[in-house]
Amino acid sequence: MSDGRTQTNKKGGIKYLTNEVLHLTPADLLDIFETHGIARKKLKTELSMFQAGITSTEQYRQEGITWWDYCGEQLKNSYPTYFKRLPKLIKKINAEKKNSKNYVLFLGETNVETNQQPCLSLVQFQIEDGILVLSAYQRSSDANLGLPADIYHLYLMARQIDLPLKSITLFLGNVHIYESNLLRTYELLNGAQGVKFELNV
Repeated sequence: MSDGRTQTNKKGGIKYLTNEVLHLTPADLLDIFETHGIARKKLKTELSMFQAGITSTEQYRQEGITWWDYCGEQLKNSYPTYFKRLPKLIKKINAEKKNSKNYVLFLGETNVETNQQPCLSLVQFQIEDGILVLSAYQRSSDANLGLPADIYHLYLMARQIDLPLKSITLFLGNVHIYESNLLRTYELLNGAQGVKFELNV
């Protein structure tokens, strides 16, 4: 908020930074999840539905997950398309647990029709002396809305691996706050309760 540059895209003005790194230990994650309001139940359900390959936005809505409504009736070439590969990958990691191997889930493809290109582009699971190191690359990250959800999803992925977690590191190609949410962000940072952010689509 203090060092970001300003630009405008089709969704409006944004305050942004490029090529940022966010490194989180289990203690950091505990602090985030215990001191901030995160829709844990909905996000856990959402990840399970992604992993099941469910694309119907109506089915998400039935679970109280309404933030995909703008995509129409189906999520097309979006998170479920790629996350449905995750259970098989996790099963492989848990069976092998190789220290020398990087297990990678790639999300998104170029030149495909999509109504919501995944912002999370790559998730990498590495094992270091029997401890899990999780890394992720995000091409685009809405700091108010998408980023907290992505952190929680990554944490839930890590919990599916039968190893203790050392850290989660996110490499953020572009992390931003929409100008329409700047005032509410200041309010949140100043201790205001019940702050709601505007979804920019």
